[in-house]
Amino acid sequence: MICSHLIQINLLRPFSLGELMMSETDEQYMLAALKLARKGYGRTSPNPMVGAVLVKGRAVIGKGWHRRAGGAHAEVAAIEEARRNDDNLKGSTLYVNLEPCCTTGRTPPCTQAIIDAGIGRVVVGAVDPNPGHSGRGLRILKRSGIEVTKGVFSEESSSINAAFNHWIASGLPYVTLKSAMTLDGKIATATGESKWITQTPSRREGMRLRKGSDVILVGVNTVLADNPSLLAHGKRGGLPLRRIILDSRCRTPLSAKVVSDECSTQTTVVTLRNAPPRKILALRKKVRVIKAPERKGRVDLKWLMKRLGGEQVVNLLVEGGGEVGGAFLDNSLVNRVAFFYAPIIMGGKESRVAAAGFGVRSLDGVKMLCDVQWRRLGSDLLLTAGFAGD
Repeated sequence: MICSHLIQINLLRPFSLGELMMSETDEQYMLAALKLARKGYGRTSPNPMVGAVLVKGRAVIGKGWHRRAGGAHAEVAAIEEARRNDDNLKGSTLYVNLEPCCTTGRTPPCTQAIIDAGIGRVVVGAVDPNPGHSGRGLRILKRSGIEVTKGVFSEESSSINAAFNHWIASGLPYVTLKSAMTLDGKIATATGESKWITQTPSRREGMRLRKGSDVILVGVNTVLADNPSLLAHGKRGGLPLRRIILDSRCRTPLSAKVVSDECSTQTTVVTLRNAPPRKILALRKKVRVIKAPERKGRVDLKWLMKRLGGEQVVNLLVEGGGEVGGAFLDNSLVNRVAFFYAPIIMGGKESRVAAAGFGVRSLDGVKMLCDVQWRRLGSDLLLTAGFAGD
């Protein structure tokens, strides 16, 4: 059974050069490159997270990571650090979690920088997921006489860039469905009260998910009930978090935070083409409005995902209520779930559920999860998982 793997190593723990010098194994240096790559979390989109370590003898002579799209790639950053230290790079080994690029984009190809630096060996975690580029950079390096080793921590190297890989392969955003609920799957009372079901550690982790996303999406009912700001607190490398409101009839109030705050230019209201023209015009004076085609009386989500993918949206976080989450699940558009469970039971058949929508009529149609991971956050539990068959 195929499933997209989730990274299971601790990429957040800082490391020291002393730690690295204790071992000359490829695995340890690649792990160091992965930890460096993780520093780009939430900062590099639409580019992948990449880290690089340059080693000569028993010494780390340079290290770097990709800090932002348009900035120096990790390999170049590591080479530049080594040169600042007046190190001779000839015969050194470069460890990088993703195959070096071989084409000119916003920056020159890294393969040429590696060749020009005199690096003798390159160790790669994962090959480029783009079918048109995959393996090409490695072949260029080999033709230049550089020894190439690939596949060191390959699963982890692919997992750290699961969203990027999915976007490159499909042209669609990688969708994470996030929900906070009781043990019996309720996200709000029958009257809509939901603050707060989970505790502070869970909310802190939810904010971390926002920082790693390009776009956060909710339905208009969430805006009407909670008037959320939908912001990512803390640094995202200067990248603003875009906000999308699904609103078939343009019911979003002009006084809503997502429309009237200082980040209103990052808000998009997605409505139907037959929504009231007067309301569309009023909202367009404040925010971006997209008129989408209709599917079963609602915004056609598959059409929207293709459009967002074309706009270089790599990571999409869906935080809407049960109807929005259910709609994404019904359309098989969710790649990963992040479900926060609080140790409380709400009950009540009219209480709001985490996944509404149409659902399935037979157990044969249930959505199977894989790579299931449980994590304790205070008294809450966090379930993260992918979908079997993805």
